[in-house]
Amino acid sequence: MFGAAQSTTNRMNDFEVASPPDDSVSALEFSPSTLQVQKNFLIAGAWDNSVRCWEVEQNGQTVPKSMKTMGGPVLDVCWSDDGTKVFMASCDKQVKLWDLAADQVMQVAAHDGPVKTCHMVKGPNYTCLMTGSWDKTLKFWDTRSPNPMMAINLPERCYCADVDYPMAVVGTAGRGLIIYSLENSPTEYKRQESPLKYQHRTISIFKDKKKTPTGYALGSIEGRVAIQYVNPVNPKDNFTFKCHRSTGTSGFQDIYAVNDIAFHPAHGTLVTVGSDGTFSFWDKDARTKLKSSEAMDQSITKCGFNANGQIFAYAVGYDWSKGHEYFNPAKKPQIFLRSCYDELKPRVN
Repeated sequence: MFGAAQSTTNRMNDFEVASPPDDSVSALEFSPSTLQVQKNFLIAGAWDNSVRCWEVEQNGQTVPKSMKTMGGPVLDVCWSDDGTKVFMASCDKQVKLWDLAADQVMQVAAHDGPVKTCHMVKGPNYTCLMTGSWDKTLKFWDTRSPNPMMAINLPERCYCADVDYPMAVVGTAGRGLIIYSLENSPTEYKRQESPLKYQHRTISIFKDKKKTPTGYALGSIEGRVAIQYVNPVNPKDNFTFKCHRSTGTSGFQDIYAVNDIAFHPAHGTLVTVGSDGTFSFWDKDARTKLKSSEAMDQSITKCGFNANGQIFAYAVGYDWSKGHEYFNPAKKPQIFLRSCYDELKPRVN
């Protein structure tokens, strides 16, 4: 539906998604489990301005369903809580709502700069869309009004964010981190400087055993992840670990960016993906690596789990981490799906 299939290099023998975008994938999200029909849909936003939707069948095959185009590269996508709509954030300074059943698109949010993040906030007494931009603001929209319910000035540009009600966390340029409490209405809870020395790129909230959001994992461009509890019982609960590094030439270490982090919805273990073209599965509580992949022939730019944690999706494409001289237009982006439930089970002591 989206053009001819590409022959490629599938290093982990995973299922390849049909008709991927024409440029690197910047956002990858599975549909929530709230759909009445237990189907899996996958949304990908990309630098070719497109947002594509596939249905993922039980046998691993993907059926391209539809595609929309924004006015600039797409930097983030998210689902509505009921799985009927998709929000698309773009460099064209807009966020649009895509009603999948009606196949209609309408603008629901705007900023004065490219919109880097969009997340659905689903609370007991309100539902809204949270958007973070390079215009140094965080805005909350009820999507029926052209004006935001609330706009919060950030100290710097928004680089990454995550939401898991009642918690939101935003990472900014200049290594800033701000945690928000979303109960009743969004309020700033705590500011922290990044525990990592280099620019951060991705952030992901994790839950405790009672399924309450309790902390976050932060990934930086220097092959390192920080595990941070919002209110640590013991300061030693917070730690960092190195990843996405390899022994380079003449004893030096090649260090790659951590491009994305996702937590497994059932096990609470996590995956990191990086510019080195690998994914790794980790158990943060046992502080051990569960599995590492072979290296793809390009970076892994985004990843995600489906709602029940059976499927792991990852996108392979160039992230410009080695500059324009390493860009090879013959290498096309790819998205792969992997059956992952058992591989992410926590380490048994």
